[in-house]
Amino acid sequence: MDLFASEPLRLVEDAEGGIRYWPGAVPPDQAHAWFALLREHARWETHRRPMYDRVVDVPRLLASYRLDEPWPAELPLGGLLETVRALAPAPYNAVGMNLYRDGRDSVAMHHDKLHTLIPGQPITLVSLGAPRRMNIRARAGGRAIGVDLEPGSVLSMSHASQLTHEHGIPKTARAVGERMSVVFRVRPARQVAQGHGPYWQPAAGEGR
Repeated sequence: MDLFASEPLRLVEDAEGGIRYWPGAVPPDQAHAWFALLREHARWETHRRPMYDRVVDVPRLLASYRLDEPWPAELPLGGLLETVRALAPAPYNAVGMNLYRDGRDSVAMHHDKLHTLIPGQPITLVSLGAPRRMNIRARAGGRAIGVDLEPGSVLSMSHASQLTHEHGIPKTARAVGERMSVVFRVRPARQVAQGHGPYWQPAAGEGR
């Protein structure tokens, strides 16, 4: 694949590759087409979670698929998978998608649940739709790094970075368009086997 950007911006360094960002990995026309297909054909769901003494909607829509089984032909997951494998090679077997409909949709600062991931393997996402700010902050404290995830960009986080850093998509009062993240992970075989057909639930709190 002829990627626009071959050298990433290195946001965090560690022995497993850290957190790397490719602003122009996918041509704009391709990124726009992928967004439209996923927006129309992915099985978007509203999830709910307990918060204090009540149950609330997760502030974004979600969809997820296994990669070891056929997925709907309308979804461009093959092209997306090829893109992330070219930049951050790994035996990805699961993909989770987040749809941020406007500035009120968000995900709090968090790190991925390590027991739901294979050690040493990255978490790699493609951003589509409108740009949106991601904050990255060391768990030891200090100032957050802000990166505006552009449409067609790729961001890859090492497994090790989940021990040292948190990340999140904050709410914003600015007028923003819909933004989508397509996140590829390497899950343990037992978790993949517990999925239901091509659809299965991501771990609580995971979002980009």
